[in-house]
Amino acid sequence: MALRAAAAKLASSSLRGRHLLPAALLSPAAASPAAFLHSHATSFGFKQVREDEKSKLVGNVFSSVASSYDVMNDLMSVGLHRLWKDRLISKLNPFPGMKHLDVAGGTGDVAFRVVERIKSVSHRAMQGTLTDIEEDTHIYVCDINPNMLDVGKKRAAERGYSEEHCLSWVEGDAEALSFEDGSMDGYTIAFGIRNVTHIEKALSEAYRVLKKGGRFLCLELSHVDVPIFKDMKSLLR
Repeated sequence: MALRAAAAKLASSSLRGRHLLPAALLSPAAASPAAFLHSHATSFGFKQVREDEKSKLVGNVFSSVASSYDVMNDLMSVGLHRLWKDRLISKLNPFPGMKHLDVAGGTGDVAFRVVERIKSVSHRAMQGTLTDIEEDTHIYVCDINPNMLDVGKKRAAERGYSEEHCLSWVEGDAEALSFEDGSMDGYTIAFGIRNVTHIEKALSEAYRVLKKGGRFLCLELSHVDVPIFKDMKSLLR
């Protein structure tokens, strides 16, 4: 219910807060009355862009940084993103037999942690014996960018996960997931919600695919108020 309420609140606030871009900021072709009336502004980094442009801009960025994405997160968070992701998994509390969806997780950084935690739990419980419950475990990595997914698949092979039947790589949009209603025990999105054009739609989809009692966890960077860290973040932009 909390997730549904958050989605409704975001939908309401986004409708109240949307503003049209000034015609001067649009290309001549896009500055027609129809385009002006039906195109809304959304954030992309520190600027406002048209909603129908954001997904393309985000896609271009991630296609260019896919191979070095986690290194970029190391720089932006001074390496802390690794500890934050470990904490995320601790809060998720994965278990054998779990059906889990990691959205915007193309590099596999979160998914690998989920798999490792489940294997650790299974090993302690069954003294290393593979159980039917563990075989029912399935982790889906969903990302809108195929280049990010390719990086994840390569990393999976390097880690010896290429033969893991519990890992699936799915090209998909957080705003229109292809998974069935009530099919997931958990949903995570790490450093991805900021890249979604309509956050309220992504939250609504998360609510739809989660089972009753399922867990939703979102990890995201925010503004820094401590001067020294604020200065460091500015240098990394």
